[in-house]
Amino acid sequence: MPLRIVHYNDPILRKKGTPVAKFDAALAALAADMIGTMHAAKGIGLAAQQIGRALQLCVVDLSEAEVDFTWTLDGVKLPLDLFMPMIVANPHVAAARGMEETIFEEGCLSFPGIRGDVARPEAITVKFQDQHGTPHTLHCDGLLARCLQHEVDHLNGVLFIERMDKKVRAEIDDAVKALAKETRAEKKSSS
Repeated sequence: MPLRIVHYNDPILRKKGTPVAKFDAALAALAADMIGTMHAAKGIGLAAQQIGRALQLCVVDLSEAEVDFTWTLDGVKLPLDLFMPMIVANPHVAAARGMEETIFEEGCLSFPGIRGDVARPEAITVKFQDQHGTPHTLHCDGLLARCLQHEVDHLNGVLFIERMDKKVRAEIDDAVKALAKETRAEKKSSS
């Protein structure tokens, strides 16, 4: 059963996640529920904060996306279906050396129907642990790099609207304010 996705203005979205310390059956079950929730919402990434948990854990699945990106996982170019969906714990992201930022329109499951251009490094390296605690290094670019940066921002309490140029942000500001008001009203009615 899909989990409830938290919408903008819920305080949990601003919380930095605590590191994952126990790689056990409970973590695997949480990650599986997150993957199911992400798929049900037709998303490509979901962070723990988006389901109400301040934890350094996110999931990503680009297996259905147009493959306009490159990657190596632990130095090997594996087929996507061997490591997607990805379960990413305790990630550290670094932009590739000398890499330009590219601008691309992003959306977010915590901001339904709201999209805007965000500049991010085109290529990155991500060091992370999987659901078993095994460390990995992923080098990637394009949509995979963008998706991971978006989700890792969530794990650190940073929202994609904060990365937008002021002009882009101004264009969506009314929709963001309306969503914040809706979230406040939902919180009041449920308490």
